[in-house]
Amino acid sequence: MDSSILPVLSPQEVEQASELIRRAQAPPTPESSPDDLRRMQHDLFEMQKRPEAWGLILPLLQSPDPTIQFFGAHTAQVKIARDWDSWPDEQAEHLRDLLVEITTIGINSGMGKFILRKLFVTLTSIALKLVPGKNRWPEWITASVTYFRGRNVPLEYVHNFLTIAAEEVLHADLVGPSKGQMNSSLHDGVPTVLHTLDLSFNRPVHERVNQLELQAAFHCFQAWLTQIPSNNLIDLLPIFMSYLTPTDEDDPIFVAASDSLQEIMQHSHLSDGSGAKVLTEPLLVWLETTGTRLIEASIASNNSGSPVSHSICKLMAALGEHSSLYIANNIASVLTVQPPNTHAQQAVPTSPYTKGVLVQHFLKQFLSYTGIPGYYGVDEEESELTLAFWFTLQEALWSADFYFPEDDNEEKERRAISQDGQEAEEITMAKAVYSQLVQVLRRKCAFPPNGGWAKDQLETFRSYRRDIGDTLINSYYVLRDVMMHYLVEDFRGRLLRDGEVEWNEVEATLHCIKCIQEAMEPQSSDPFLPQVFTSDVLQRIPIDGQKRLCRTMVNTIGAYSSWFATLPIAGPGTHDLLMGVVGYVADALADPSLCLEAADALRQLCDYNRKALAPHIGAFARLHAGINQIPETEKPKVLESICSVIQALPALEQIEPVQAIVSPLTQKLAESIQASTSAPEDARVVAAAQLEALTGVAKGLTRMSDALGGLDDDDGPSSESEDVNRARLDPRTEKMRTDIFFAIRSCLEAWSVDGTISASLNDIIKATTALPADMTVLTLPPGPLMELMCAALQRQVTGAWLAVSSILIALLNPPTFSMTKTTRPTLEAQNILDAALPIILQSGLGFLSQPGSLESNPDIVQDFMQCLQRVVQDFPEALFQVHPQLLEAVMNCSIACLSLQERYCVVKACHFLNLLINRSSVHEHLVPRRDQLMQTHGPPLVKAILKGTAGATPPSVLPTLAELMIVITTRLVSHTKKWVQAALFAPDFPQTKATDEDKHKLVKALAGAKNHKRVKDALNTFSIVARGLNNTNFGVSTISAL
Repeated sequence: MDSSILPVLSPQEVEQASELIRRAQAPPTPESSPDDLRRMQHDLFEMQKRPEAWGLILPLLQSPDPTIQFFGAHTAQVKIARDWDSWPDEQAEHLRDLLVEITTIGINSGMGKFILRKLFVTLTSIALKLVPGKNRWPEWITASVTYFRGRNVPLEYVHNFLTIAAEEVLHADLVGPSKGQMNSSLHDGVPTVLHTLDLSFNRPVHERVNQLELQAAFHCFQAWLTQIPSNNLIDLLPIFMSYLTPTDEDDPIFVAASDSLQEIMQHSHLSDGSGAKVLTEPLLVWLETTGTRLIEASIASNNSGSPVSHSICKLMAALGEHSSLYIANNIASVLTVQPPNTHAQQAVPTSPYTKGVLVQHFLKQFLSYTGIPGYYGVDEEESELTLAFWFTLQEALWSADFYFPEDDNEEKERRAISQDGQEAEEITMAKAVYSQLVQVLRRKCAFPPNGGWAKDQLETFRSYRRDIGDTLINSYYVLRDVMMHYLVEDFRGRLLRDGEVEWNEVEATLHCIKCIQEAMEPQSSDPFLPQVFTSDVLQRIPIDGQKRLCRTMVNTIGAYSSWFATLPIAGPGTHDLLMGVVGYVADALADPSLCLEAADALRQLCDYNRKALAPHIGAFARLHAGINQIPETEKPKVLESICSVIQALPALEQIEPVQAIVSPLTQKLAESIQASTSAPEDARVVAAAQLEALTGVAKGLTRMSDALGGLDDDDGPSSESEDVNRARLDPRTEKMRTDIFFAIRSCLEAWSVDGTISASLNDIIKATTALPADMTVLTLPPGPLMELMCAALQRQVTGAWLAVSSILIALLNPPTFSMTKTTRPTLEAQNILDAALPIILQSGLGFLSQPGSLESNPDIVQDFMQCLQRVVQDFPEALFQVHPQLLEAVMNCSIACLSLQERYCVVKACHFLNLLINRSSVHEHLVPRRDQLMQTHGPPLVKAILKGTAGATPPSVLPTLAELMIVITTRLVSHTKKWVQAALFAPDFPQTKATDEDKHKLVKALAGAKNHKRVKDALNTFSIVARGLNNTNFGVSTISAL
């Protein structure tokens, strides 16, 4: 071994380096501090950076200490990857040969596998340096393997080298010709790889004793899978299947062969259902002849979690995903499976089975894994692996040559019926399979009767139940009424039977019923579902009984709240059914463990069924009378529910019940404000609770525009709006609005800097403001509220107040939905904004102009920019009418935001500037003011955009910066070239990887851009170059994807 090309270090230097490695890699002791460890790691890093570190490679690899050996291999890899330019170019091939020889010696001397892996990575690293360009290592894969085999390197290590070579090359950060050359070198090495695999796979049976070699061969195959041509894959399939005969339950060869077949079905040229004759059918035959026996034995012995059984489950799941269309099309086929025309037919004997039988047996065994005994996450881990297949199969069934009639389409109906007028056999078989699946899933989602699980086990099982819910939806698409009938009958049968009730099984069935709600059509008239909510059922599930079952019943009622709205209001039994579930949910409100779910369910029921419940407003009055028995956190939802029903009354009839609800709240709120000086903390808590309750009231009174239950009055929205306007003139509603307004103002004065109160005030202002068509008896005008927001901002600038201000500004100039009419702000609205805008700007800019404020308050920056955007959108002239110093400060602040690292801040600032330029350009009288403004701020704006493009901002904001540049090049064409050139060649422009030539190209591209795409492409290209990513796959793919 000629190592003369490496620098020679003295024994003392080598020993010093070895000692540093030992200390740095030694386990930490009580005496060693984190600073000591960081310092030693830094010293190692600095040692590797030195040019002399090339001379450490061989001495460290020759050390008897494996840790030092590994660091020697690591140093070789690091120096090649990071410091290749420091190595003499004329000695590159000598270094390559030396490393190949060192690796060979290490293998034959028994060096540790983790060290050899690093040496294999090193060989690939040097190939990545030598192959691209002049290709100074031709056919490096074949050359390396030939060298290894010529020196009796065991095949296990050859496979390991090939595995790492493929993985490293495929994940290398290369682009363009370099990437193409390396991929071509892999392609050239495929014959060598196949020959090497053949040496391991095609040995006589009595020689198949080296498990490590076979495992390495399978791993090698998986790494090279995407490179291997389809014909070679097909030849390997029978060989792989011949290894699917395990010697025991832990057979690693079986698992490796199974993993390889899974990879073929998922990531090769034979994926997506290809290869039915050579892959799907042989595996189905194997399952019939061998797999079934293994599955049944593992389940019978309660050993389904063994490596072999687990691998079979994964193999079947992969086969199901791969061959779902085959399974769907052949679920009842009578055609016989024929052996494939391959070179190794002995692995697939002539099958006496039909395709239909094989598919049905596959589904049967797959169902056995879906329904494997025990509880998921506690007793087994396999059943969850099967769930995705049932979705894929359902989709495949709909794509097959037969159809499930989803509607009244006559063609679908005709093809779903066989010639004798009966249902097509394929559909009958599919329904039979999914019927069994539903029964299995119903059983699997049952909690244990006695509990006793740890918290993480409960969470795992709950997540599993949610996945089961998704699979039940797929089942419902196949079975529809048949499934609902089974579940309802099972639920009622288990619940209403005489004797002891298995409550956990009842709850599991009810959970299944709840899960399929979202699959039901909006106007579904399911004949079985009403039986779930009858009085005899609800009486058998008392609120003080089985808590999990009660909770599931409440959640089920909430899930089907929209379905109740489809029932005819005057239909037989509708009243009893609806009032029965409302009463059940109302009773659950008093139970602390059920209150959260009950409040949500009641809100949904009342929201969807407000018109049907309005005649029973007296019952809700009684519910309100007991409101103090409900936990404070859920009162807003209950009040929202009650007010949803009140909203369905005529507007004048709403006044009295609303007053009965609002008056106590505003009175208690006033008392808490008065007590804020004597008991500030208690008063604050009470005030927050009353504000949240008032918010719930206001939300409930909001009209619901939904066709499900015909909730809108027949007279239409305009008639209803007129009724609301008349009701708003009533002295009682005027007093309520006055009380709410003064309550808001008093809370702002007392607690404007309190986070909890601020959030509550934010919510109530949003709830009590609305567009003219959506006004309620409690809706407040935006003008007075805007004054409150200005006062709040003067006390403390928060994102909440800025967000509310944006909403109020939009309400000052409400949008029109007419195609022919346009609206302008009223004089009153304009005066309100003229008074408020300077305060908003002074407050926001005063806060954000403080050092570090932009960087440390991204939420306020975003809301401030959003507020400015709202002003420009609805009042284009407003910003040009404020004091010039304020407008200048606005521009400086927004341009400064373009350099922030917080993505959404940059985006919001870009959107504001974009809108400002565009809106001022479409109004002719504003164009001179725009030009005057941009004369001053155009150059720094363009510089900020280009600095961000060059790397000052995250790459993810590049599209937004490009949109802003497009506006400039479109609206300010005459200035573009001058501003871009001045920015790029300014002395203070950041130093980047972009050359002057690159900058000139960008100037030319932007100045001459004729369309938006050219601007984006020019900025993308400049960004890649400036960031130094033009020769990396990461850079090109990341920037280009944006």
